[in-house]
Amino acid sequence: MIQPDGVILAGGRATRMGGGDKGRLAVGGTALIERVIARLAPQVDRLALNANGDPARWADLGLPVLPDATEDRPGPLAGVLAGLDWAAAGGCPHIVTAAADTPFLPPDLVPRLLAAASPAGLALAATRDGDRTWPQPVFGLWPTALRDDLCAALEDGTRKVLHWTDRHGAGLAVFETDPIDPFFNVNTPEDLARAEALACG
Repeated sequence: MIQPDGVILAGGRATRMGGGDKGRLAVGGTALIERVIARLAPQVDRLALNANGDPARWADLGLPVLPDATEDRPGPLAGVLAGLDWAAAGGCPHIVTAAADTPFLPPDLVPRLLAAASPAGLALAATRDGDRTWPQPVFGLWPTALRDDLCAALEDGTRKVLHWTDRHGAGLAVFETDPIDPFFNVNTPEDLARAEALACG
């Protein structure tokens, strides 16, 4: 299978952190988004950033900046659609997405998503803790063949990722949460302190 393109989703408002670009917060002396880039870039062909507002503030990263595909910023699916449009224009049949605030992103995310892909070419990461498994809906493999369907779903008011992926029978790539949840994300100052402790522990 052709190596997918990667899209880091950084289009949120970070209200629980007081606003601003969460990905710029540092853990262990390194910005969250730089940690994500370091882990995701080796697994994909090209890498882009989904972010809204002035793209110049991300110029130091050297990545294409893709604004949401719709103006009302309806959540991560709009970022996924922007990534699919970008990948399709470059001839890539699928993308892998990851959040910009997850410093412990799995180094084998992409191959495991590819292995878990449904017949439609769609897969989500999931975590398992004991006998509980739950999906991580912003970490996924998305085929460009479904971008028209996704665009129509957004126009019809679909906002929750799982409402759309369940319709297409997404496969699940399951990751353990021991010793560290690989999808731990920084939403609050307390999360940032915990990530710092984990990174330096």
